[in-house]
Amino acid sequence: MKNYIPRPLYAKRIEPFIDKELIKVITGQRRIGKSYILLQISDMIKKEKPEANIVFVDKEQLAFADIRNYMELYQYVLKMTAGHGCNYLFIDEIQEIEDFQLCLRSLLNENRCDIYCTGSNAKMLSGELATHLAGRYIEFPVHSLSYEEFLTFNQRQDSSESLRLYLTFGGMPYIHNLTMETNVIFEYLRNVYSTILLKDVVARESIRNVSFLENLVAYLIDNTGSLFSAQNISKYLKSQQVNIPTQTILNYLRALCNSFFIYKIQRAEVQGMKIFEIGEKYYFEDLGLHNAIRHFDFRKDINKLMENVVCIDLLRSGYEVYVGKYGNKEIDFIASKSDHRIYIQVTYMLSDDTTIQREFGNLLEIPDNYPKYVVTMDEMQSGGNYQGIKQISLRDFLLAEDKENIKSSLTFL
Repeated sequence: MKNYIPRPLYAKRIEPFIDKELIKVITGQRRIGKSYILLQISDMIKKEKPEANIVFVDKEQLAFADIRNYMELYQYVLKMTAGHGCNYLFIDEIQEIEDFQLCLRSLLNENRCDIYCTGSNAKMLSGELATHLAGRYIEFPVHSLSYEEFLTFNQRQDSSESLRLYLTFGGMPYIHNLTMETNVIFEYLRNVYSTILLKDVVARESIRNVSFLENLVAYLIDNTGSLFSAQNISKYLKSQQVNIPTQTILNYLRALCNSFFIYKIQRAEVQGMKIFEIGEKYYFEDLGLHNAIRHFDFRKDINKLMENVVCIDLLRSGYEVYVGKYGNKEIDFIASKSDHRIYIQVTYMLSDDTTIQREFGNLLEIPDNYPKYVVTMDEMQSGGNYQGIKQISLRDFLLAEDKENIKSSLTFL
């Protein structure tokens, strides 16, 4: 059994569903740590039930290369569970098995085993699972390491320098095995990027124009956090004598989202939460990949790095995230969970009155009592309160478990 660093955030979410007649599907970008979460769950089961028969299929290992389709998977599971009465099936990267959903449906109906699997393609859920197993599976999205996990994995204390490293190198779990040197980590991350692009985007989505796909990724990096329109990109390309139809751009964006490499954040009206069909923003699952693919300047890019890390932190915490629109004002993020909602503005520093009025003013105009935050790198003002709106440092925000009740103590004008 491999050694691993536990990730209790996900174990706590999955644990209540152990031994329930639901397929547990762990989704997320490749190399994000899904396999180790499977190991963590299997160890939890073994601890509680030493007699448990654990069947583990890892499609990234040659030992399981012969399991190519649903019938071969089914026959393998029958063989491995014969004579056992307490069976647990773990399948890593299940989308590599053709028509896997037919096998899972049969195993579930037979009550043969408790099933857990991972997948690196959202299309799997919107298609195969949703069609054949609607209401009989539950999804657990996994993200790159949170800031707190980054500190644990890399044995670091919370500090400005640790946050800078996190914003630079991101949260891919494996980097804790490498030296904290830019050229070493970025070389590893560029290889991860190539694998994601080729295996989970180009091959799976039958992408033909790989060169344009790479240019599109570069464009998204340069414009992280900016309002995006495929039609505008198409017009820009035409001005450069490159003719790419709008639909092709949308297809490529969808393919990148399906691989969990980027996330599409739609705009919504603050009042009524009407969703706009155009003018969305895109954020990257992992900042390390974002920074390794294309040359970046920490000082120049700090605002979009901050926005990106706040967005993914909210998704990791289980929020639905939107870009807010109130009249002609933009709110960086509206985050909703159950009946809770929070509003967030992200800015590097509250350097002058104009910045303070702009960042707090947008939030002050919203006529409800949901928590409102301005997240900055300015730690001197963390915990401040401006007419009921809380100012919080990025470090404090990322480490806060309860985003709805981040404490505020100071009042400033």
